[in-house]
Amino acid sequence: MENKLKHMEMIQNIVNRMASNSFLVKGWCVTLVSAVFVLSTKDANTMFIAVAFFPVLMFWILDAYFLRQERLFRKLYDQVRTTNESSIDFSMNTAPFTAIVASWLRVAFSQTLVLFYGAILIAILLVVLLVNRII
Repeated sequence: MENKLKHMEMIQNIVNRMASNSFLVKGWCVTLVSAVFVLSTKDANTMFIAVAFFPVLMFWILDAYFLRQERLFRKLYDQVRTTNESSIDFSMNTAPFTAIVASWLRVAFSQTLVLFYGAILIAILLVVLLVNRII
């Protein structure tokens, strides 16, 4: 049973790291967008605010990648959990689960990511409109 527990522990560490990376990406995204807002208020330059769209999209892509990797490793964990002790080979290959886990694009448009990054994109759009005095 020791090999199985060690393998599951290794996989759990990876899942925790992916979740931590996702959390850090979200934090950096909010920090960067806030900094752009603060810097842009000095000149009220709409183009400077609009630049914030690019990093938000890049962070969204990166976050989707981490979330998909986390889901792949969770599937691997489930497989190891049900595998016989004598069959444990300490493989970290998630390729057999790529057809089971949603594609990267579907993960990017999962409810949690759309709500988080969509809210940031809407906030940027509202600030751009407010600076241009359209609303």
